[in-house]
Amino acid sequence: MSELASRRILLGVTGGVAAYKAAELLRLFVKAGADVQVVMTDAATRFVTPVTLQALAGRPVHTDMWDPGIANNMAHIELSRDRELIVVAPATADFMAKLAHGLADDLLSTLCLARECPLAVAPAMNRQMWDNAATRRNAGLLRSDGVAVIGPAAGDQACGETGMGRMVEPGDVYAEVVALLAPKTLAGRRVLVTAGPTFEPIDAVRGITNLSSGKMGYAVAQAAAEAGADVTLVSGPTSLVTPARVARIDVTTAREMRDAVMARAGGADVFVAVAAVADYHVLDAKDHKMKKQPGVAPSLKLAENPDILAEVAALPRAPFCVGFAAETENLREYAQAKRTKKKIPLLAANLAREAFGADDNALTLFDDHGEHVLPRAPKIRLARALVGHVARMLASR
Repeated sequence: MSELASRRILLGVTGGVAAYKAAELLRLFVKAGADVQVVMTDAATRFVTPVTLQALAGRPVHTDMWDPGIANNMAHIELSRDRELIVVAPATADFMAKLAHGLADDLLSTLCLARECPLAVAPAMNRQMWDNAATRRNAGLLRSDGVAVIGPAAGDQACGETGMGRMVEPGDVYAEVVALLAPKTLAGRRVLVTAGPTFEPIDAVRGITNLSSGKMGYAVAQAAAEAGADVTLVSGPTSLVTPARVARIDVTTAREMRDAVMARAGGADVFVAVAAVADYHVLDAKDHKMKKQPGVAPSLKLAENPDILAEVAALPRAPFCVGFAAETENLREYAQAKRTKKKIPLLAANLAREAFGADDNALTLFDDHGEHVLPRAPKIRLARALVGHVARMLASR
């Protein structure tokens, strides 16, 4: 089931070129099974027609505060009464100013003022309008009032200029909505996550690494942030985008990862060791490229890397530790042995050949109560299930 299935969202659209992105955002909501009501300002209808959004939403689009189709003639009350969230995307500078100062002169601004549900806005405007002190002040007022301000982003603008002010992409707004509607089971918790491979240099251009993509670790960081946690992600070399509301620290080697983790583990409530950390590093790695000598194979001397998870778990006031095990065989036997050896409350295990680089996976969770199988699914869905399991274990302590 989708994370937004049956969630009740009101999508507000205001007048700007970025209104075309509202159609794609609406499509994403509907595809996810959300129940979406669309309300447009009059200016928005000059950019995208209500007919287009009505076809995507599968229900009438409202633009008029005096809409006779609303039984009690109170559209500004009725349309938001059953909604779980109002999302205004795009939100123009003018509309943000209305919200910040409690003005209500059309249907959308009035129902935002009369709402009982949370509100999010995705600003979209020319860079000079966004940089204007009044707009920045209004954005600050909205944040202080508890309104989620999503973006804006930097990039090319319709006016031909480049800078901050463009609406973030629909997929990013969608992800923020998922996070806003997610149960905040880790609210107030500090979560430390490791992700990706490590790279152990042999010389200036060669090294020892593995096939980890980092996707599972990044998904765990995203899921923990969605659950309301303060998340720090210590990442080995990857090309992945940092999840929203996650602080990222980039490292290369296992020893660098260990140092970054140990500097923060004492302040963490939860530590999730997802990274595929190299077991060994090369002694006397060269700072120049080793030249090939025909007929002579180089000999590498290796030394063991620190066991980051075991070191964190052994701290006097250790956080709740979650380990990961990627095995090629005997999954249950090796996973149970690893959890026992490291003395951790929870371990997630999978078959490496099915996981590395893939967008989906299957996990088995091992804890004191036995095994909990998470069937194959997208990694973000598995990460959310894992975070939910962690939250329940924390609550029962």
